[in-house]
Amino acid sequence: MNTRNITLRALLLASALGLGFGVAACKKEEPTPMEKAEENVKDAFDARPNEQLKDAGEDAKSAMENAGDAVEQKADELKQDPPPAGQ
Repeated sequence: MNTRNITLRALLLASALGLGFGVAACKKEEPTPMEKAEENVKDAFDARPNEQLKDAGEDAKSAMENAGDAVEQKADELKQDPPPAGQ
């Protein structure tokens, strides 16, 4: 297998996963303000079902957002001051 095939497979896999998660995210209905308040109260008292799992998911979401911000910041830095040729 050459490098191009590996790159194309990785790109296809990433696209398929992104599309799959995007479709799954679209199917959720927005909770009502009362449901949001109830969820926030249960979260504050650690009374939600599967609390540890939900907390882990929230932590993972936060970590992904931080990683995305770091990538954007680094890309902006590289646009402003590109590294010397050959590095």
